Amino acid sequence: MESISNIIHGLLLWIESLGYFGILIGLLIEVIPSEVVLAYGGYLVSEGNISYTGAVVFGVIGAVGQNWILYALGRYGGRPLVNKYGKYIKIKEKHVDIAESWFQKYGAGIVFTARFVPVMRQVISIPAGMARMNFGLFTLLTALASIPWSLLFVYLGKTLGSNWSNIEAEAGQYVQPAILIAIALLIVYVLYKFLKSRGKTV
Repeated sequence: MESISNIIHGLLLWIESLGYFGILIGLLIEVIPSEVVLAYGGYLVSEGNISYTGAVVFGVIGAVGQNWILYALGRYGGRPLVNKYGKYIKIKEKHVDIAESWFQKYGAGIVFTARFVPVMRQVISIPAGMARMNFGLFTLLTALASIPWSLLFVYLGKTLGSNWSNIEAEAGQYVQPAILIAIALLIVYVLYKFLKSRGKTV
């Protein structure tokens, strides 16, 4: 456990040395969970090393870039490639199964709402790619969902300052309502699609 802690500490120092681009690359490859990277970015804001706006902007760019990679993995590699190499990027087959069923059931709108659900926020990009979802719409929905996520965790990291590592306990009170809102939006979206399909059949 100590060696893992040392590795994470080293990666955070590396992120700090790169500033904005450290946040971007940290989210792009996500060796460390995005919440931790963004919260550490908030800590750097509190130290005056970077600006809040810059941390959020580069956080959103990094999140979108990571999901572009996963989208491409699904679109150009398909299920065989995901099953073979997904474990190396911490993606399990069962998670892809769930994400694929969500995408087939709810359509493109799930790309936005799934961003607020742990694990699914990355995995949902794979079935989106496999279904060859419109890339522009995919990027737009991913960016729109990444903005509040980045705003929240950079803000919490900034507020906590040197206690930023307590982000998990602090974020719970905000993440749960966000998930409930996402579910509510999903219900509205599904209802809209249902009513629209009924209108076409009448």
